[in-house]
Amino acid sequence: MAYISVNNNESIESALRRFKRKVITEEIIKDLKKHAHFVPPGQKAKLKSVNARKRNRKRFRTAAPRPMNQNQGSNQGFNQNR
Repeated sequence: MAYISVNNNESIESALRRFKRKVITEEIIKDLKKHAHFVPPGQKAKLKSVNARKRNRKRFRTAAPRPMNQNQGSNQGFNQNR
């Protein structure tokens, strides 16, 4: 449970902002969504493997070098021998 104490000269808006930040850091909402409904163990394992596949696909997609376009890096149309 997230608790904050409001200081003497603190506005309600800043106290609310601190409270929201604390709720996010303690992952209270994330935990609440996770426990909102029952997921059978078999389905939980499937979801875990699907998420792992997505992570790996994303990791390898960004790590691969992109092919350079033929127009990039060359001085096309510029003759240096003139």
